[in-house]
Amino acid sequence: MQIFDTLNNKKTELKFSNKVRIYLCGVTVYDDAHIGHARTIIVFDVLRRFLESQKIPVEFIQNFTDVDDKIIDRANQEKISALELAAKYTKNYFDDFDGLNIKRATLYPKATEHIEDMQNLISNLVDKKFAYVTKNGVYFSVSKFDNYGKLSKKHTDDLVSGARVNIDEEKNDPIDFALWKFSESEPSWDSPWGKGRPGWHIECSAMSLKYLGESFEIHGGGRDLIFPHHENEIAQSESFTSKQFAKIWMHIGMITINGEKMSKSVGNVKSVNHVLGDWGPNIIRLFCLSGSYSKPIDYSEKLLRENITKLRQIESCYYELRLAVGSGTNSTADKLLDECKNEFDSALNNDFNTPLALTAYYKLIKEVNSLAAEEEITENYAKIILPEFERMSEILGIDIMKVSDEEKNSINQMIKKRDEYRIEKNYEEADKIRDEIAGKNIIFIDHKNRTTWVKQEKINAE
Repeated sequence: MQIFDTLNNKKTELKFSNKVRIYLCGVTVYDDAHIGHARTIIVFDVLRRFLESQKIPVEFIQNFTDVDDKIIDRANQEKISALELAAKYTKNYFDDFDGLNIKRATLYPKATEHIEDMQNLISNLVDKKFAYVTKNGVYFSVSKFDNYGKLSKKHTDDLVSGARVNIDEEKNDPIDFALWKFSESEPSWDSPWGKGRPGWHIECSAMSLKYLGESFEIHGGGRDLIFPHHENEIAQSESFTSKQFAKIWMHIGMITINGEKMSKSVGNVKSVNHVLGDWGPNIIRLFCLSGSYSKPIDYSEKLLRENITKLRQIESCYYELRLAVGSGTNSTADKLLDECKNEFDSALNNDFNTPLALTAYYKLIKEVNSLAAEEEITENYAKIILPEFERMSEILGIDIMKVSDEEKNSINQMIKKRDEYRIEKNYEEADKIRDEIAGKNIIFIDHKNRTTWVKQEKINAE
């Protein structure tokens, strides 16, 4: 598998020994997660699902930043403690992302639970003269790290000239960044240098090093984190270990709204909760996977509506396979499966090309639905195709409304009874059964010689 590495600016082979270790920078829990967060987390969810489908163990760590100036400011506005605010939005996060069918990470470390780990890391950097203490806090000395800017391709001279005028005059250099900020206000912790709280960047270094080791396979996040967050993580982590921090840096493009960056001041931020309520998990996942992961995609209701049609085709494919009858076989089944499977897996192995993987997925679906319309999908044929269809769906995280054998037989009996009432011209009883079936989100599909059905996900925005 090859993934584009931001650091080396090229596709790089994913190499590992026993497992793939992934650290994903999670959300700062001062507000509800938005559709941009959803895209990043969905992409990494599918990456993990794909690796696990290849029998590759994955250790997936995703942190919560639960101590931060934004959290403190918001908590003061709401007149509650910062820890209360963080707990509220952490709970909301799990509600939202469980709703998006995201697999739970191996671990969700919180910054507030790792203060000692951060202090140990900072102490080491101070001892090695990579960091220094001022009256305002502890700072990392960027000039001591030779390759600063290697991830973002920024030069320190340009950063110094571009630094704001109202910099902390206590710093040795305008671009030095805070590892520990002195503060008496809560939340704060005692430290060897003075009471205060950690800087943002040191949190992720401490947690990733603790759980994944000094050098791990993939570090990910949105493209907006490349500078300064990930650049600073590299500087402090590699100064601490004298080793390469992450082997691959994988960054996800932003989501824009009608071509504009999402912004609270503009009022165009789309929360996961809001979008999920309107469109449901499958539409959001199909939308977020429809573009190259490293490029921006534009959120629009037009694009979301286009994915409703695709979801209906996916649902129809599943039920055509699930309800197939007859014992004949079709010689094209194996060829179709091999083609689609190879195209799907090759796309994901080649820099995680989800749009091309979706093309292979839709190719299989289109062929099944086309053959079903001609009544050429038999039970034997379906048994060959269904496992691969379900494998692709599982990797993409598409969760179709399925039915048990018991429910399937019950619905089939209801349809049979309705047909009998119609033959008897007992339309009142036939209509009662139709209404009962419709209440289960069941839609009829008429073929030439038989009627089948599909259970559809309800889309509120449809």
